[in-house]
Amino acid sequence: MNWIQNRLNKTTKFAFIYKMLLIFSLAMISSCAKDVLNMTPLDRLSDDAVWKDGNLMQTWINNTYRVMPQGHTNGAQMIANISDESYYRTGRPNYITAGNITPTTLGVLDFWTQGGEARTDFGYWQVITKCNIFLEKVGSSPIDLTLKDRMTGEMKFLRAYSYFRLVAFFGGVPLVIKPFNLNDNFDIPRNTYDECMNFVISELDDAASLLPLDYNDAEKGKITKGAALSIKSRALLYMASPLNNLTNDITKWQKAADAAKAVIDLNIYSLFPSYKDQFLRVNSYNSESIWSRPFNYAVSPEYNHDWGGVEQSLYPNGYNGYGQCNPLHNLVKSYEMISGKLPADDPAYNPQNPYVNRDPRFYATILYDGALFKDRPVETFLPGGKDSNEGAIEPNNATVTGYYLRKFIDESVTDPNLESQGNSPWIFIRYAEILLNYAEAEYFLGQQDVCRQYINMIRNRPGVNMPLVSESGDS
Repeated sequence: MNWIQNRLNKTTKFAFIYKMLLIFSLAMISSCAKDVLNMTPLDRLSDDAVWKDGNLMQTWINNTYRVMPQGHTNGAQMIANISDESYYRTGRPNYITAGNITPTTLGVLDFWTQGGEARTDFGYWQVITKCNIFLEKVGSSPIDLTLKDRMTGEMKFLRAYSYFRLVAFFGGVPLVIKPFNLNDNFDIPRNTYDECMNFVISELDDAASLLPLDYNDAEKGKITKGAALSIKSRALLYMASPLNNLTNDITKWQKAADAAKAVIDLNIYSLFPSYKDQFLRVNSYNSESIWSRPFNYAVSPEYNHDWGGVEQSLYPNGYNGYGQCNPLHNLVKSYEMISGKLPADDPAYNPQNPYVNRDPRFYATILYDGALFKDRPVETFLPGGKDSNEGAIEPNNATVTGYYLRKFIDESVTDPNLESQGNSPWIFIRYAEILLNYAEAEYFLGQQDVCRQYINMIRNRPGVNMPLVSESGDS
């Protein structure tokens, strides 16, 4: 019976201990009830912490830059491939050129939900959401006022640019300028084109007033005052164009001219000496580049993790590349002869030797049969060309037009499948565009002499030196 008594004694002891622990726990819960659901998370930064720390706020902004669509991965290259400029060999944009696009299958034009790709982790609405959250929180942040103003300028710019791009694709869109709450009405109608663009211009003006002209080397790539004024120039030119200015309101052209001239009058930009090399990483943030996106292949390649960087995507197949973007002959024949005439108008043009004596920018942009590329001439000829579909290296990656794209690639990359990529930046806007914006606006204002002057600055740029334009009139 002793073992029974001992068991009862132990049971009583455990019951007593359990009761005491239960009472202690209840007391703790009762005394700390207000804090149980308000504990600081251990696996992430709390919302409160982010908006009190300038470094964490900068990280938020950096991530906003990251999710902005850019032209290497989406945008410019893909849009070129659904135009009469080039053909995308692997087929992603080609159902659009075949006339199979629908409102629910926009593909590479789906900048509404996917940033132009089958991904939802970046895009213009994602940028707008991040900007709205930031701009709601930044006012109560205790950080230095100068830093707060600069950050506000960056985010106002990124939001304005995102809306500008959405409007360019879709016309008027819903203007969402604050974060949604759970009980908000999500059924928001579209604003008009003018409402959206007036908002864009206003935000760009605000941004320009808050941003510096330049940054130190460690912060290069952030939005500057010049970038805000330059995108304003582009936006006002779009607003003045015949597509959006049906009555040809001359005051819109004047605003576009004034905006471009404001960038010119900053006197901090100039045409880079090498048209071809300005797009390479070694010349990032050059004198012509107003706003560009840098890349680090190991973290975020210019093109796509699945397909590598720009070099892997664009190198001809005979150089171990994928040769995905194939320029069309429409683009090739649009490049003038060094005489300043189009090939069809120049008696010196020889269709049996069509690539001699062309605009230097042609050679910087197009790889054609016989073009010297790296260690040998490109061979797209048949039969047996090394860069044709009869080449020994990946015949399925050969061009279907006879041309490859040279622009943007870093030719120091020996094997695009084995080496770190060239990390060419994406230039969103450069000074050459501002000069052309000003020329176009002045043309529509009747100032043809000013128009010619600024066009000729581009034609006479270092390394190009094409004959100056002297024509006048509507053509």
